Amino acid sequence: VEFIIKSAIRMKALVKDLLDYSLLGKESIKTTVDCNEIVDAVLSDLDDSIKGSNAIITIQELPVFPGYETEMRQPFQNLIGNAIKYQKPANRPEIHISAESHDKEWLFSIKDNGIGIDQKHFDKIFIIFQRLHNRNEYAGTGIGLANCKKVVGLHGGKIWVESTPGAGSIFKFTIPKK
Repeated sequence: VEFIIKSAIRMKALVKDLLDYSLLGKESIKTTVDCNEIVDAVLSDLDDSIKGSNAIITIQELPVFPGYETEMRQPFQNLIGNAIKYQKPANRPEIHISAESHDKEWLFSIKDNGIGIDQKHFDKIFIIFQRLHNRNEYAGTGIGLANCKKVVGLHGGKIWVESTPGAGSIFKFTIPKK
């Protein structure tokens, strides 16, 4: 009975996440997106995780651009949340969030000191429901990075990771300035 209950709870989470994924970008209207305000709201939402992990988060001034404000929460929420979650035991998360202005786009970086990712998995992690770890090791449904890719793509950008196992990751994404 316990197995059935746990399976039903996981299925409910998967269905909810799949529905959320399918609705990303539907009926959205472009507005002015202030990434500083978005990151502040995300950090407020993640306050318990931040305090519980004793995370150190540094943020450079982030840009303001035309885009989909509600959807832009997803990349920050998932990437910061993952940077806190995917840590070595007893490691204090250190996360740095920045953006650079290039000719036609903004280049965002979210750098962490977590467990890192083997290069052979770089493409796999952005595919919906593709997990690198057992759910007993790290909670989640395997849809967070797929959401990030979809939102960044909705804005006309690209997302990728640079990482070394045991040394952390830098998730980068671009958003055109249009």
